[in-house]
Amino acid sequence: MKIIIAPAKKMRNDVDYLSPKQQPVFEKDAKKLLKQLKTCSISEIKRTLKTSDTIAKEAFLMYRMMDFKQAGTPALLAYDGIQYTYMAPGIFPDEYFAYVEEHLRILSGFYGILSPFDAIYPYRLELDNRIPRHGFENLYQFWGKRIYQQLTKEDHEILDLASRQYSHVITRYLNKNDRYVRCYFMEEEQGTYKEKGVYVKMARGAMVRYLAQIQAQHVEDAKNFQELGYSYHEELSKKDAYVFTRKKDKA
Repeated sequence: MKIIIAPAKKMRNDVDYLSPKQQPVFEKDAKKLLKQLKTCSISEIKRTLKTSDTIAKEAFLMYRMMDFKQAGTPALLAYDGIQYTYMAPGIFPDEYFAYVEEHLRILSGFYGILSPFDAIYPYRLELDNRIPRHGFENLYQFWGKRIYQQLTKEDHEILDLASRQYSHVITRYLNKNDRYVRCYFMEEEQGTYKEKGVYVKMARGAMVRYLAQIQAQHVEDAKNFQELGYSYHEELSKKDAYVFTRKKDKA
């Protein structure tokens, strides 16, 4: 089984207690993207990222300063969003690290696909961004089928804990040989069920930690997840969609 998650926009490069083990499988492609990004002005970066002046300037400096010859940070420890906070990889025991190294993959607009111990550097780039003068409509087009092919190279069982923006780079290529399940985390409120962004991110991180704890080998193992007040809802679930529900604001 392979578990897919999305990256976080906020990143860190101050981890000094664990070192990367290898370079990303698509490092050459990331270097091509970086070469193009380094030619962009701050205004072009702003339009590409669809963001504020402040973030555009920060991204501009990130690209200019990025050096693949430096040591880098393990991918799993480089991201600093809500999902990663609730996953808490910084306090993983060795057996959890061994588990995620085999089963977890992080999807990325800049690096394509990452293993937890790949060496990476801070960046700002989304899959739906279009890099000026690069010749592609967006990064979905740039990466094409390669991310899916790498993910399913040795395993066609996929548990999707990523946002739709990122999982789309995988789901668009699924075929009959794939066993695919997407997880939904919903709040019950007055008889209806809805996903709420922050809580979903929290649950995704907690789910990764839970799967590492039980050393899950198949997608069905996720059904026993009961962290943060969630439990598997069989009536709402389908073969390719596991739904977990809880009462409103039970975190």
